[in-house]
Amino acid sequence: MRNPMAKSDPFISDDQTMCSLEKRGPVFVLTLTGDGDHRLGPDVIAAIRAALATARNEALSTPGGAALVTTAEGRFFSNGFDLGWAKAAGSPSAARARLESMVSLFSPVVADLLTLPMPTIAAITGHAAAAGFVLAMSHDHVLMREDRGVLYMSEMDLGLPFPEYFMVLMRSKIVDPRTLRDVALGAMKIGGKEAKERGIVDRVYPGTEETLEAAMKLGEQLAGRGWVGTVYAETRKAAFPELCKAVVDVDEDKEKVIAASKL
Repeated sequence: MRNPMAKSDPFISDDQTMCSLEKRGPVFVLTLTGDGDHRLGPDVIAAIRAALATARNEALSTPGGAALVTTAEGRFFSNGFDLGWAKAAGSPSAARARLESMVSLFSPVVADLLTLPMPTIAAITGHAAAAGFVLAMSHDHVLMREDRGVLYMSEMDLGLPFPEYFMVLMRSKIVDPRTLRDVALGAMKIGGKEAKERGIVDRVYPGTEETLEAAMKLGEQLAGRGWVGTVYAETRKAAFPELCKAVVDVDEDKEKVIAASKL
């Protein structure tokens, strides 16, 4: 039975995509809900960041271990940035500006996950493309449904350059150079079984229910270790120094500039 937090109101974006956060025992569950493809526009990105901030604050103020599971309803885990919103700007230059704004806004999400004081698990039960792929790979552990859904970096097919931190993350998380080539340069669509064989995801399961069940079980096991959250976060940052420099240090520098401008 679910054990929701006292404050479990969903974070709702303008396009009715809900980002909900609840706590089941020691495990926070962040879910992109609804039947859409969970495009990562500014409002959805803000909702994810708000949910992660809530989980962070709750974990730091509550004794004992914790873990985070991120998943999504429907056919998509996330189909990347909201290109429809970008194109709706009305001109190529305005569309490009909107796309660049999403690239900038999404970098702190990766930083949030890299610094979260608990183990993180992505439960991919549908397609994960472009920034949606990056969202999944920003977690410590990645589980995937085997029978449906693909991982796909669509930038090459769309004629879009990769943001620098996307490439850093892929280099950090995809250790086989041939797989990195196929993902980044080949725009290959990779199903669950092949993703496991290539080392992109850790484990695959027959369907949605099994994937979520396994993610919750792993989250409970990791939370049960009772690790000190701040130590876990610092160790994670040390394990991925190039990625940390690309997103965490940049985010912290921005915060310092903002703080200084208010003096």
